[in-house]
Amino acid sequence: MSQQIPQAKTIDEVILHLNIIIDAALTEKSTMGYFAVLYCKVTEKVKEGIANGMFQNGPRMEQLDVIFANRYIAAYYEYKWGLKPSTSWQVAFEYATDFWIVLLQHLLLGMNAHINLDLSIAAAQVAPGDKIQDLEADFNMINHILSSLVGNVETALSDVWPFLKWILKKTRHVDTFLIDFSMQEARNGAWKFAVQLAPLDTSQLQEQIVIRDQKITKIADLITNAGFIPSLIFKVLRLLEIGSIKSKIDKLRSVI
Repeated sequence: MSQQIPQAKTIDEVILHLNIIIDAALTEKSTMGYFAVLYCKVTEKVKEGIANGMFQNGPRMEQLDVIFANRYIAAYYEYKWGLKPSTSWQVAFEYATDFWIVLLQHLLLGMNAHINLDLSIAAAQVAPGDKIQDLEADFNMINHILSSLVGNVETALSDVWPFLKWILKKTRHVDTFLIDFSMQEARNGAWKFAVQLAPLDTSQLQEQIVIRDQKITKIADLITNAGFIPSLIFKVLRLLEIGSIKSKIDKLRSVI
C-alpha cells in the first residue's frame, strides 16, 4: 500500500505538519529544517493576523495559507519518498546535503521555490478569474508580515556569523537589504504570476506552471552559483559558521 502524502485542512494543522518537519530535521541533522522554521514562524504570524482582523477576509486567508503550505508539505514528502516535486523544490532540497551552502542560501532557496512558484498558484486557486483582484490587499498584508521577520532573521545570522555584527555597521545592514530585497522581488513576481494564472483553465494552468518552474529553477542556480567572488565569500562564510545544524535550527526557532 502506497504512502499518502500528508495534507493540512486548517492553519493549525499546517503548523503541526511544519513542526513535524522541523523535528525530523533535528533528528536527522538536516539543513532542510532551516526554511521549515522560517516558514512555520510566518504561518504563526498569519494565524495571529487572522485572529486580530488584519486581513479583509479571514476565512479566505486561512484557505490561502492552507493551499500554500500544502504545496510545500507535498514537495517535502515527495522528495523524501523518492517521488518528483517541482523542479525548483527538487533543486532546493538537493542542496540540503551540500556542505558549502550557507544558512542564508538555504533560506533563499526555499523562499525562491515557495514564494515565486507556490504562492502564485495558491492565490490563483483561492481567487480564480476576476476574484484575484479582490485578493491583492490581503496578499500585500502577507508581504508586510514577511518583511517584519527580516530583522529576526538578521539576529539569527549574526549569531551564526559573530563578525557579521561588525560587517553590518560597515555595510549599513547589507544582509537585511539582501533578504528583504530578495523577498520583495519574489513577492512582486508572485503577484504578477498569480494574476496571469487566475483566468486560465486547468490545462493552461499546468502548462504555465511548468514554464514558471523552469524559470524559478534558474534563479536557484544564481543563488548557489553567483560567480567567482560571491561564491568565494560564501565559502569563507561557510567555514566560519558557528554551531551544528541542530544548534542553528534551535537558534532560528528561538529568535525569529
